[in-house]
Amino acid sequence: MKSEMEANILKVLITEEELHRRVAEMGEELYRRFEGKNPLFLGVLKGSFVFMADLVRACQVKSDVEFIAVSSYQNATASSGRVQITHDLQQDITGRHLIIVEDILDSGNTLAFLRQYFLTKGAASITIVTLLDKPSRRTKAISADLSGFTVPDEFVVGYGLDYAQQYRNVPYIGVLKPEVYTHG
Repeated sequence: MKSEMEANILKVLITEEELHRRVAEMGEELYRRFEGKNPLFLGVLKGSFVFMADLVRACQVKSDVEFIAVSSYQNATASSGRVQITHDLQQDITGRHLIIVEDILDSGNTLAFLRQYFLTKGAASITIVTLLDKPSRRTKAISADLSGFTVPDEFVVGYGLDYAQQYRNVPYIGVLKPEVYTHG
């Protein structure tokens, strides 16, 4: 039986099994890069929370976690280009090795903004980790240091990614049917 959400999915782009396998590989890679460095995993809310939970468990390095919330979409399907912090860091990051965990690198506006913001706050290093990369939409000169999957220019949801705050709990990455987010 299909769930109400699954009925709105056009196709599965990345299965649960593919997600778990790739996140495990990414965790091992981060372990090799950050062993002994006590990095700070910094999740960009809300979309990164599912990915980040799995990634932190897959990377068995001594570390801590923090979250920041930013907004650039305001329930739209494309970035407004203006990034605003809606929940800031709760600790000093001076001299810390940051691992910014984001669900998708799309236009690049959010991650370009955050990279600059954290550099001005004194981060020792910044590593950008994204579950998905959508290079066809890039408007800023930024790339991920580690990315799980490259996806086409389709509207994807699931595994933390949403449309209007819905579909985050779909356990795979799916393409949303256009009629769900277009009117007409």
